[in-house]
Amino acid sequence: MHLQLISPWLRFGLMGLLAMWLPVPLNAQEHKATVLSEAPSAEDVPEEFLNVLSPEGIRVSRGSRTVCDIWLVKEWPLDAGFEETPERLYPFTPGQLIGVLHYRRRGSDFRDQQINSGWYTLRFGLQPIDGNHEGTSPTRDFLLMVNVEQDEVGKEWDEMDLNTASSEAAGSTHPAMICLQQAQEAEPLAMRHNEDQDWWILHVVGKGKQGDKVVELPVDLIVVGHALE
Repeated sequence: MHLQLISPWLRFGLMGLLAMWLPVPLNAQEHKATVLSEAPSAEDVPEEFLNVLSPEGIRVSRGSRTVCDIWLVKEWPLDAGFEETPERLYPFTPGQLIGVLHYRRRGSDFRDQQINSGWYTLRFGLQPIDGNHEGTSPTRDFLLMVNVEQDEVGKEWDEMDLNTASSEAAGSTHPAMICLQQAQEAEPLAMRHNEDQDWWILHVVGKGKQGDKVVELPVDLIVVGHALE
């Protein structure tokens, strides 16, 4: 029986039923963030990292699928002389350890590079100011992924070595990166969707230390989505 021979109302009803049977596209599903009660095991992450990471992590999921798990450092040393600008958002030092990320299955970064399943440290980095990066992000603040077995807690990375190690994590010539955004007012753990860019942005609150003072520091990071250029 051809659809053109069916009355318009019956055709509309059949098409509606067909739409209900079709699976919802994955990119249309909501992403959510939940507290992860267990810490990484010593088999997955060297013990020196376990000593500095929060025992509770964050799980980002889409439906029943885990996108990634993240554990933040218990306490971030903060740059006391830092002054925020529209391009420079967070009082971290380039190369600073921010946390650890785990992909159960292959993931992707802000450059839409495919990142293999595994464990990665997250190190703070600044996007270079040059013509190659113009228009890719409104801010310079990024987290660079490094294979955890190539990193050490107290390692001091210079920019070139960090970029090289992060590029190896991506299996390319460009670092594996997560873009940071301006922190918005939200619950301590929340997820929001930037519909214009199709970015899913995780909002977390970590602890920073300035001298003898411990402060709460909200951080927003794009965990799903990539630059348009």
